[in-house]
Amino acid sequence: MQNVRIIEGTYKIRGKDTSVAGGVFPFVEEFKIGARGGYVTVDGTGVAGFPDRNLKIKISGPEDYELVGEEAKVEQRAETDEEIIERIRTRFDMLQDMTKAVKKGDVRAMIVSGPPGVGKSHGVEQVLDRYKTLESLGGERKYEVIKGAMSPIGLYCKLYSMSAPGSVVVFDDCDSIFQDDLSLNILKAALDTKKTRYIHWNTDSFKLRNEGVPDKFKFEASAIFITNMKFDKVKGKLREHLEALESRCHYMDLTIDTEKDKMLRIKQVIRDGMLNSYTLADEVKEDIVDFCDINKKRLRELSLRTVLKVADLAVAFPDRWESYAENTVMRRA
Repeated sequence: MQNVRIIEGTYKIRGKDTSVAGGVFPFVEEFKIGARGGYVTVDGTGVAGFPDRNLKIKISGPEDYELVGEEAKVEQRAETDEEIIERIRTRFDMLQDMTKAVKKGDVRAMIVSGPPGVGKSHGVEQVLDRYKTLESLGGERKYEVIKGAMSPIGLYCKLYSMSAPGSVVVFDDCDSIFQDDLSLNILKAALDTKKTRYIHWNTDSFKLRNEGVPDKFKFEASAIFITNMKFDKVKGKLREHLEALESRCHYMDLTIDTEKDKMLRIKQVIRDGMLNSYTLADEVKEDIVDFCDINKKRLRELSLRTVLKVADLAVAFPDRWESYAENTVMRRA
């Protein structure tokens, strides 16, 4: 693949036109003039600090870039801590917006992928809870969270009970259903892109007869899958299953892939008020964050849950919380 070196040009990063002069990118398409001026198209995939997609680098004309060989080093611009925090914050803002769209029925299904303990479930349930009070007055269950293992017939019955328009079924770390062929076929029918979706159960079942569940019903609800798995990293037969599901859903990766990302997410959420309900001085809250940061490699889990555990210890044992935390949230050396 040929690369391109930008002699003079800008790209909008976090809403600001930022110079990328001297940067080298994989070349996609030559200079063009669009509605907003001239640009050259490059591939930002895998280039640090840039989105994983084709990008338009704003330039004045063909003289503002030059084609170079593959040996030219591709630009590796490092994100600042504030840019990482803003990137992650933007993803969680998108998560809330997408959850609203799922609730309204504008989006049929969504997969949310990210490491444990970063607030995936909270972000989704926070939005759905806003609708819950008004809907409960009508006696209808409009959203339900499913956790843990579930059999295919259990899945069929659950989808039937939540099949009405406006309902949302949230599968939170319920990854076993991805590995079962029958469960996957049920989900494929429920999330089909056809305007009308019917789910069938084609074998005789005492459970269905006993609970009054028909062997065919129309599914008009929506679904959200919350998982720690990165679908594109999975291999083998499971990968085929996930591809079938992914093709029917919007897939949102929260882009928290490194230890540094997790720590900056923790700092962002605390900055936004996660510890406000604790009767702790601001200096103690800072000490809690510092404790987690400097000991992050030995924590049993680097997550928001761990921060809350340490905060609980700081309230219970104001003078000795660090010693207690060392023995409860950290692995032995």
